[in-house]
Amino acid sequence: MTRSILFVTGTRADFGKLEPLAIAARDAGFNVSFFVTGMHMLDLYGLTKIEVRRVTGVAVHEFLNQRIGDPQDTVLAKTVAGFSDFVVEHRPDLVVIHGDRVEALACALVCAMNYVRSAHIEGGEVSGTIDEMFRHCNTKLSTHHFVSSEEAKRRVMVLGEPDANVHVIGSPELDFHAGPSGVTLDEVRARYQIPFEEFGIATFHPVTSEVGTMGAQAQGLFGAMEASGRNFVVIAPNNDPGSEAIFATLEKLPRERFRLLPSMRFAHFSELMKHAACMVGNSSAGVREAPFLGLPSLDVGTRQTNRAEAPSIFKAPAQDSAAIANFLAQEWGKRYPRHTAFGSGRAAELFIETLNDVAFWESGLQKTFADHD
Repeated sequence: MTRSILFVTGTRADFGKLEPLAIAARDAGFNVSFFVTGMHMLDLYGLTKIEVRRVTGVAVHEFLNQRIGDPQDTVLAKTVAGFSDFVVEHRPDLVVIHGDRVEALACALVCAMNYVRSAHIEGGEVSGTIDEMFRHCNTKLSTHHFVSSEEAKRRVMVLGEPDANVHVIGSPELDFHAGPSGVTLDEVRARYQIPFEEFGIATFHPVTSEVGTMGAQAQGLFGAMEASGRNFVVIAPNNDPGSEAIFATLEKLPRERFRLLPSMRFAHFSELMKHAACMVGNSSAGVREAPFLGLPSLDVGTRQTNRAEAPSIFKAPAQDSAAIANFLAQEWGKRYPRHTAFGSGRAAELFIETLNDVAFWESGLQKTFADHD
């Protein structure tokens, strides 16, 4: 019997982490499909469901779970209803969710209540916002855990998960970054109309607990970046509450020095990062992928609080223009040794090794709290 594995993706970011695992599962003989929802379905964010459909040999199921401006609890409710219908009809052998998004929380809840085996990618991490609560909820709702580090495994076990169900594989997106992207920088520049020879990359997402100040934070950050005289490729923020205020700031930036993109194909983004002078903002890419590539990054604000430490990661409040200016002056164009605290690019290989273990499929679905000494 061929087992079916369903990967849930709601954003371009989690798709970049799930795609290597899905391709490896497909090539290992599993029946692989994607449940596509969230930002993927929205024109404002690049309609990135198209990227999922480019994966060959997998089935794709689309579900529109929100309209622009929907609050997170409404998105949660819509996703629960839609995914519940889907699971009842298709009954996958394993559902794979990622991280801390509301779509992942909804799907983990549906799996738990219907006794469907589920696996959570990158649990046990901290960030200091409401996303962290979602992430830990996903840990408690899921039956299996594929984490990025030994420290993350320790936290998952503190939450009462059994050692046998927690597997350290590293961060899956590093599998892509570890090898050639498959495209050249000239091809990236041509596709996305990037005119700069030297450039930084910036992504600034809203923090849901700081909605009232996101506009001022964006003005402070991008004002300091504009004052630096440097050129930047700016990837649009996600669709969390507060994004409208960030977009309002981005629209006012001078186009001759800021190239604003709704999204990028992952291979193209990887190649862009490999040639960037630095990374600025509060994306997880700045604290996970950038250190792996040796790219200096400025972690701005609270969104990634306590998420990662590395010699190439610097920190500053969004409105500390002096600190932002100093980073851009001192770190622009530098390179650091590769940081491998979150894996060395073998996540997909280790993921498949676990799935090929009979014990993985024989473990019970009724969860109990595991006390650890």
